[in-house]
Amino acid sequence: MSTVLYDSVIFGPVKSRRLGVSLGVNLLPVNVKLCSFDCIYCECGLAQKGVTGKQPTRDEVRGALEDRLMRMHQNGDPLDVITFAGNGEPTLHHEFKQIIEDTIRLRNEYFPNVKISVLSNATMLHRQDVVEALKMVDNNILKLDSGIEETAHLIDSPHQPHYSVASTVEGMKQFHGDFIMQTMFLRGTVGDRVVDNTTDEEVSAWIEVVKQAAPKKVMIYSIDRETPIQTLEKVAKEEMQLIADRLRSLGFSVDVA
Repeated sequence: MSTVLYDSVIFGPVKSRRLGVSLGVNLLPVNVKLCSFDCIYCECGLAQKGVTGKQPTRDEVRGALEDRLMRMHQNGDPLDVITFAGNGEPTLHHEFKQIIEDTIRLRNEYFPNVKISVLSNATMLHRQDVVEALKMVDNNILKLDSGIEETAHLIDSPHQPHYSVASTVEGMKQFHGDFIMQTMFLRGTVGDRVVDNTTDEEVSAWIEVVKQAAPKKVMIYSIDRETPIQTLEKVAKEEMQLIADRLRSLGFSVDVA
């Protein structure tokens, strides 16, 4: 199954289903996945044991981003958002906060109306510098794929032995509602195990953790690209709309992509 790894610090811009015209920033090694999760649906593929790579330095990120923003500004190219994503979990970078500060300065200089987004799996919320950095960005988008512990571990395969849904929700509460929760809905099999976070039991448990975390918005989506596990199935948008309606009835803003 074909998956994608980015071969540069800056990639795109691409048309994002959820964010618009997005210029990507990859703080992870090029052509190597580096993440605290090993999600069964990850477009970057599954992690390769023993394979490491060098993360770009703060100066390298700043230089590459400024060069691209300057050229896009000169050409009059459209841009809606600068998005930190790439080959894994961006908040793993030890200079993440400083890089966010640099990005805000460059955004203000070249594209003052553009938003800054971070796609994170919320595993680094025990680091105060990461929390402070995420509070600076326009779209702090944090993943939570299930309200049931066993399912979350099956879907996301966290590397941290003490990862839990409850601790993730507690970490999210640090933002006092000023964040976006993102959830992938899917079904299929992983080896001999069935995975399906669309059942009534799953959705009910997920709604409970959404209520506890109280995000300003929820984004739900399903598989749109090839995945490393070939036995996974995309959930129809009509079915996801029904899930979204259950949450909307409680007063939450929900986007379905």
